[in-house]
Amino acid sequence: MIEDAALRIEGGAVVWLGREQDLQPGPDAPELDAQGAVAVPGFVDPHTHLVWAGVRREEFVARLAGEQYDGGGITTTVAATRAATAEELFVLAAARGRRMIANGTTTVEIKTGYGLTPTDELKCLDVIGRLAKDLPWLVEATYLGAHVVPPGRDRAEYVEEVIATIPAAAAAGATWADVFCDEGVFTIDETRRILQAAQDAGLGTRLHAEEIAHTGAADLAAEMGCASADHLEHVTAEGAHAMAAAGVVGVLLPTVTLSLRTFAFGQYQVLREAGVPLALSTDCNPGTSWCESMPYVVQLACLVYGMPVHEALWSATRGAAMALQLRDVGRLSPKARGDVALLNAEHEADVVARLGAPGCLATIVRGQVWQNPAAPSVSA
Repeated sequence: MIEDAALRIEGGAVVWLGREQDLQPGPDAPELDAQGAVAVPGFVDPHTHLVWAGVRREEFVARLAGEQYDGGGITTTVAATRAATAEELFVLAAARGRRMIANGTTTVEIKTGYGLTPTDELKCLDVIGRLAKDLPWLVEATYLGAHVVPPGRDRAEYVEEVIATIPAAAAAGATWADVFCDEGVFTIDETRRILQAAQDAGLGTRLHAEEIAHTGAADLAAEMGCASADHLEHVTAEGAHAMAAAGVVGVLLPTVTLSLRTFAFGQYQVLREAGVPLALSTDCNPGTSWCESMPYVVQLACLVYGMPVHEALWSATRGAAMALQLRDVGRLSPKARGDVALLNAEHEADVVARLGAPGCLATIVRGQVWQNPAAPSVSA
């Protein structure tokens, strides 16, 4: 952290960062007085399911009453998403996206997975492409046809359909493929086949791993060279060491554990002790983590995992960028994108300690200010 700092952005990129007293005169440009607030790189959210229709409040209320979540609620969202038009999906997702930007997120990964037919998955990819163009942020699109096996479908036939759709998904803008590899979802062998097909088509790969039970998915992520393995509530020390050796980033989703009320928070220490680079994410979705705020995720990471504040901020910025294999976001240094989150705090620890307060005063995307109307204003 740099005290009494100044930052210069030109042409959408950072050109200088240091003490304000060392700032040299530059070209005429708008100035923003952050009034002593903490400035961090724009948050990178590397695991979201932003495109959906419908609600799952009945499932949430039932879970509060003590009923076990088994993943079946996804099919409720699938039915509503299939019934919605692309325009309706865009309007819903764009509203969520605007709230995410207002909370400091400037880079986001968005998965499909609520269509589960070739036509509906490609419809969702079209919506993701529009979100990338119409909102001022950087979007990474992921094909998640292997979210669950739709009811009534033959399992083997559906796996073949997912594989057959990969080239079309790539042509529609997906740069990543993901699989929900877990108990009751997709097996290790099925997942390996899908990931291999995705890699053969030139897509990067990531994995939902070890969320519901220990299956060896973390080891598979290491074997296949996935960029990330996400969730990891049931990862073992052996799986964590395999991930570390292969350079797989572990994406932690504390809001999911909180929403599901499983209170499985031990994976942080297992992964940290193994040397796995860690990222944080909202997993924004309708059933298990309706969260649009990375500052809230940072709070939870510190309060439930015991993560130090500086480590949580790193994991929500640079670590998250590593999970997406991006080099010019998640950091503030020359040539990085001019993406900044101005936090509602005089010190970074206040972001965690001040519960319930707006996490972000304003978001800067490539040098342009996105003002959060719900937060105190900063002066230009």
